[in-house]
This record gives sequence, C-alpha cells and structure tokens, in this order.
Amino acid sequence: MFSKSRINEPGSKPAEDQAAKPASSEAPAPSRPSSTDFSAPPAPKAKPPASTLSQDLTIVGNIKTTGDVQIEGNVEGDIRAHLLTVGEGATVKGEVVADDVVVNGRIIGRVRGLKVRLTSTARVEGDIIHKTIAIESGAHFEGSVQRRDDPLAKDGAKPQAAPQKQQSANANG
Repeated sequence: MFSKSRINEPGSKPAEDQAAKPASSEAPAPSRPSSTDFSAPPAPKAKPPASTLSQDLTIVGNIKTTGDVQIEGNVEGDIRAHLLTVGEGATVKGEVVADDVVVNGRIIGRVRGLKVRLTSTARVEGDIIHKTIAIESGAHFEGSVQRRDDPLAKDGAKPQAAPQKQQSANANG
C-alpha cells in the first residue's frame, strides 16, 4: 500500500524510476497533464475583471461589451454592458443599457437596466426604464421612471421617452 501511494506522488516515484529504469517508464507521465487539462476548463468560466476607463480618458463613440465596465472618465455615446458602474467624477452622454447599472456620477440620456441603482452622488438627466430600482437619498434625477419586466428589449411604444430624448439631444449639441 505504501508503494502505491508513492506512485501517485510526483516527486518520489520519478526519482526512483530514473535511477532504476530507462525513460520509457515516463509513458504514464502524459496522464498527469491530462489531469491538469481537467482543471483548465473552469479557468475560462472565471469572470474577467471589469474594464476601467480612467479619469483622463474621453471616448466619443459607442461602447459594447458582454462584460463589466467601470467608467471614471467621460463618454459621449451609447453604452451596452453586463454591469456598468459610473464613477463619481464620470459623465456619460448617451443611452445606457445594462443588466446592472450603478450610477455614482452623471448620466445625460436614457438608462435601461434590470437593476438600476442611483447612489447619493448620482445625477441623471433622462428616463429610467428598469425592472428594479434603488434611489439613495441625495441623488439628483430629472426624467421619468418606468418599470418593465424586460427593460432591455427595445419596444416601439415609448411615447414618454421621445420628448426626453429630444431634450438630451439638445443638451449634447
């Protein structure tokens, strides 16, 4: 039994095999990397870190990702992401669409998200379409709030959103 446990130990068995047997006994060694291959698939399942746009960065254009985005700078364009966090000093001018939206800074435009959270430092000028919403005391918000079961789906019937969108366009130009 003791010698069998040594067979499974990578350090002790190869040393004995190298002294007693030729390199042909190394044939079982490829089975070890295959066991390492079994541990490799969970690595791609690990969630990558959020993409961070720093304070000194200004982006003019749309951003689209299936991952998470942390914005600390300025974005003039639409943003689509899984989780979007707008930092305290950040400004977004455009439509925001994400599963989760956390606003610490400023958004000028429509916000659509399954979960939308406006912290006490948030400033939002535009409509919010959500499934769940949390607005902390101290947050500034100008626009309408509309609950939908699927806020991420674009619907043709948005009568309240059209006037607000025009106001946002005037703010951009």
